[in-house]
Amino acid sequence: MTARDELILANLIANRAETHPDLDVVTFEHPGCEDEIRTYRQLWDNGRRVAVALNEGRVGGGGIFGLLMQNHPEFLDAMVGASISAAVFVPIDPRTRGEKLVYMLRHSGCRGVICADYVLDTLEEVRDQLPELVWIWVLDTGAPTARPLDAYAGVRRFDEILAAPVPEVAIVSDDPSKPMEIMYTSGTTGDPKGVVIRHARFAAVGNWHEVLGYRPGDRPYTGLSLTHGNAQLITLSCSLKTGMRAVISRRFSKSRLWNVARKYGCTTFTLLGGMTTAIYSEPVRPDDADNPVRFVIAAGMPAAIWRDFERRFGVDILEVYAAVEGGLTIKPIGQGPVGSVGKPPPALRMRIVDEYGQDVAPGERGEIIFQPADGSAPVVDYLHNPEASAAKTRSGWLRMGDIGHVDEDGWLFFDFRMGGAIRHNGDFVDPAAIEKVMAESPMVSDVFVYGIDAASGAPGEKDVVAAVIPEAGVPFDPDALFRLCRDQLESSSVPGYLQVVAEIPKTASEKPQERFLKEAFKEPDARIHTERRASTATH
Repeated sequence: MTARDELILANLIANRAETHPDLDVVTFEHPGCEDEIRTYRQLWDNGRRVAVALNEGRVGGGGIFGLLMQNHPEFLDAMVGASISAAVFVPIDPRTRGEKLVYMLRHSGCRGVICADYVLDTLEEVRDQLPELVWIWVLDTGAPTARPLDAYAGVRRFDEILAAPVPEVAIVSDDPSKPMEIMYTSGTTGDPKGVVIRHARFAAVGNWHEVLGYRPGDRPYTGLSLTHGNAQLITLSCSLKTGMRAVISRRFSKSRLWNVARKYGCTTFTLLGGMTTAIYSEPVRPDDADNPVRFVIAAGMPAAIWRDFERRFGVDILEVYAAVEGGLTIKPIGQGPVGSVGKPPPALRMRIVDEYGQDVAPGERGEIIFQPADGSAPVVDYLHNPEASAAKTRSGWLRMGDIGHVDEDGWLFFDFRMGGAIRHNGDFVDPAAIEKVMAESPMVSDVFVYGIDAASGAPGEKDVVAAVIPEAGVPFDPDALFRLCRDQLESSSVPGYLQVVAEIPKTASEKPQERFLKEAFKEPDARIHTERRASTATH
């Protein structure tokens, strides 16, 4: 047996199917459903079935197809099949609809789509705007659709593909530098950018397992969408590479997180900034620390709740800062100051620069930029957008678009996204501190703090808005919430408005979508102004 080059996903799966065929490398769980398991052998067999179908659908050898579904095992089958046939897949958040969905499918040039039935009608609504879309394969989950699946034109059941005999098919992918997938950014400031992810990039992250703190015997968990880089790279790539038996939920649930970890013996999971406050705001339970989790890989753990989170749940925090385009810092457990996002690994150089590209002193804010330690230029490939690609790597440095600072010892602190700072009454406001105070109130189920243009009209100034989801079954008292903020926060940090919402809209990576909250905020009945509560609020 000759080991194949594992910089190609299909080769990795083929190798493991020979050495560890029956290892349950990934378990998919969902409430009310039986667990769905994929062994290496099942991934290899199903991948070959999918590869043959992709070739028949004329996307093998560099063709492109979309992948729209929540976290199902068939998502992995499609990934492996694409790698075998050298097709390129485009993972899209299944909640995407309308113009944004049309843009991603047309911009990427998708000839086909593999989707779940609960996405089919959304796709049908824009089908006439997608003349290049030739075929649709549907995963039947039993979700209701407007008409029977067989009544949709150009639709094939995905389970028929997976039920076919296992074919003998060669792995076509042979160049790790070629595209594996196109992953779109959230598009918060314009059309989403399609980041071309190459085989070697996906495989390289699988070798981060030691630097990320994983140990033999660890069992990682994620509820993040596989359409997002964190779940695909931090959890999935490392698990497939090392044989860690990952557990993946169909979607993230803050209320089920710890019970899932207990049920499956998960020793670690990943969190993004938008998730931490939601989990922390859950009612305190006496068994919060009674869980098997050893450490949490966090990307954006607020310093305000860092130590309290560790104590309450009995875990350690390993902080990571990265982007799908590149760049990386890691704060190992027990090293560096709380609130830091770490230092770059030896393979990378990092600088903090001003608007003129000059290094700033420790403690001063500037843009975070990276470069390979050997001095070579970083490579970012935005699909059909060479201007944006060049701007992202201007002067041979990867521009993160984030503002941060380092301390005297070189530990990096993330401050805010460029253009996203909240400056109120001349002071920079820390949203995490406000969110901590509100999250600890039994009235609040979840909270997100953001800024809007100041009513005063002062340039660069913002008014502070706290979007809150009231806790079910608990009387909601805005007066008491304003008083709580005045008692525990500096005056400049007290929100000017409460925005009571039933849901905080979030991306596939659980990042709050500020623009939708801002649109809803325009409705006067959707907000409560602190001045309207002045008669009962105390200072």
